[in-house]
Amino acid sequence: MYLSAPIYVLKRKAKLLAREKTIALHRALEIIAVAEGFQSWSHLVSTSTSNTPAQKIFSQLDPGDLVLVGARPGHGKTLLALEMAAKAPQLRSKGYFFTLDFNEHDVADRLSAMGIAQTAINRSVVIDTSDEISADYMIRRLKTESTPALIIVDYLQLLDQKRTNPSLDNQMKSLQKFVVDTGATCVVISQIDRSFDLSCKSMPDISDVRLPNPLDLSVFRKLFFLHDGKIRMDQAA
Repeated sequence: MYLSAPIYVLKRKAKLLAREKTIALHRALEIIAVAEGFQSWSHLVSTSTSNTPAQKIFSQLDPGDLVLVGARPGHGKTLLALEMAAKAPQLRSKGYFFTLDFNEHDVADRLSAMGIAQTAINRSVVIDTSDEISADYMIRRLKTESTPALIIVDYLQLLDQKRTNPSLDNQMKSLQKFVVDTGATCVVISQIDRSFDLSCKSMPDISDVRLPNPLDLSVFRKLFFLHDGKIRMDQAA
């Protein structure tokens, strides 16, 4: 059963409903849950938190994996990336969230929207928003890490925008070698080409990955695609 929106959005709807109808918040939460097809709010939360896209991806990860996660804008790939970074201890790993797309305030806002306090995530996750992020930069930061790392990269298409950075293909090969050698796991968030919106497919696949510059996608051991709250796994050609 899929939610019409993430839990934090449903909570906001419940608060608005409570004010609009002048009812208790817990009553509004129950109304929202029933509208989503669940018996109660607790049923919704317990079912959904054990079946989120992040949890599904986690169940498929192995040390040495280089993984791609692709989605169109608005389908939750950044929230998924942050959720995975926050759950790094489940893999007995330290989380690293490298982003060229967001600043510190953006990250804090999204964590707050997910109900995760910045102080809590600071204990288990390193958030890096440097403009210098590239494969070489990440590998240099991680070389002294004694605990296997869960590396989240946000996002693929920005890594070679600087002309001084190596090609995207070379960067992914460097990351692949690094995770295999160290037992780390690296999840790279990717854009999906806008042509997917005009296709008849219900889910994007490997052919929809936006590649402004050449990249051999077989470098990724696993690929996951998100759309409308659903997730599917694909294999590189």
